[in-house]
Amino acid sequence: MKDSLDAYHTFPEKFQSVILATVSDQGVPHSSYAPFVMDSDKNIYLLASTLAIHTQDLRTTGKASALFIEDERDSPKIFARTRLTFDCTVMEIERDTPEWNARVNQLQDRQGEVVGMIRQLLDFHLLQLTPTGGRFVSSFGKIFDIGEDLKTLKPVGRPKPSAK
Repeated sequence: MKDSLDAYHTFPEKFQSVILATVSDQGVPHSSYAPFVMDSDKNIYLLASTLAIHTQDLRTTGKASALFIEDERDSPKIFARTRLTFDCTVMEIERDTPEWNARVNQLQDRQGEVVGMIRQLLDFHLLQLTPTGGRFVSSFGKIFDIGEDLKTLKPVGRPKPSAK
């Protein structure tokens, strides 16, 4: 269990971007990705353009699913790729506040100089995705629900075969 907990806590560090699942206010699903930075409370921060559909969805519905998934080339079993999914609420951080500057600086440190250009574009907004729960799958049979504190894991039992 300790190995799984350690893997859960360090898994997002392997990634430069997060896969996003969003839905419009009309109920139309969308998937996309965005470069990110994560804080110690597992909040995910991203700069997102209002030209992107996922940004429109995030700002309108305030909800998203965030996915981190092992590369297919690194997985010996395609059905058992290591993956972490967070259910998130979304809020916008007001531009040019101390928090906005601190998070954008972190993004720039992690993602490079392109953030220096993007941060000047007024159609880019800093969004905070706050996990409210989720699931971590580290291989076949190693499936965990994420505790409300986002620090613990609870094993998920295997479903029983259906009777025929």
